[in-house]
Amino acid sequence: MKNLTELKGHWHKTSGKLKQKFAMLTDNDLLLVEGKQEEMLGRLQTKLGKTKEEMQKIISDL
Repeated sequence: MKNLTELKGHWHKTSGKLKQKFAMLTDNDLLLVEGKQEEMLGRLQTKLGKTKEEMQKIISDL
C-alpha cells in the first residue's frame, strides 16, 4: 500500500475513487482520522467483504 504520508496527502482523491468503485461507501466510511487509519481500513474490509491485503491492493491500484 502507499505509505501513510502519501495516502493522507491524496486521500480526498483516493476516497472519491473508492466511492465511484464501491457505491455503498459513505463519507463516514472513508473518514481518515489521525491515528485511526487501521480502524477505517477495518471498517472498509467489513463493509466490502475484503481481506486487509485485498483492501491494500485496491487502494494502491487507484
